[in-house]
Amino acid sequence: MRVRILLTILAVYLAIAVSGCSRKPSTDNSTDANNANSSAEPNNNQDAGDNTPARPAQRREAREPRREALVVPANTTITMRLGSAIGSKLNKSGDTFTGTVEKDVLVHETVAIPRGTEVSGTVTDAKPLGKFAGGAELHVRLDSINLHGSAVPVETAEQTFSAKGKGKRTAVITGGGAALGGLIGGLAGGGKGAAIGLAAGAGAGAGGSALTGNKDIVLPAESALSFELSHSLEVRR
Repeated sequence: MRVRILLTILAVYLAIAVSGCSRKPSTDNSTDANNANSSAEPNNNQDAGDNTPARPAQRREAREPRREALVVPANTTITMRLGSAIGSKLNKSGDTFTGTVEKDVLVHETVAIPRGTEVSGTVTDAKPLGKFAGGAELHVRLDSINLHGSAVPVETAEQTFSAKGKGKRTAVITGGGAALGGLIGGLAGGGKGAAIGLAAGAGAGAGGSALTGNKDIVLPAESALSFELSHSLEVRR
């Protein structure tokens, strides 16, 4: 009788043990599932990070439309002031000169080329008195404008200054349709006053009075020169 009771008790214990062992894999599976979920969370966070709001700089770029380039049309006049004197005797063909824009160049009331912008040009020909029949000549053109730190090439009509032979106190300005700024009236009147008025300044003593038949042509520093664009000019803003 006792043996039967003991066997029954052992059978119960064995049944409990077996059932306990069979439950362990399910616990392990749940643990693995929890680990898998926890490892997947960083990926979800990364995906969420892709939808984060744009940075302030990116938002500004999205709000601000790109500005279109301004086109300065052909035949626009660009007035500049010389940085140093140039002349028929002072220079030779191929010499360069520099200066600054004298007044704003506007396109539809918008400043395309501001006053003070640096420019450069070339003396295309220089003939002092005594070198050829007819007097002195000086030919100049504008070559480039410095915009936003870069020299932008331009094409302009050439300016020609000529002084007639000895004994004449007249001068002729041809080419380009734009004359030496502010001096047309004085030159038209001729005489000593026109020459003195033009030569006053830094370049007066370099080669004699400017634009006179008895002396070589000299355009002093700070002289205003005007050039007309031969072709349109695109200005990036």
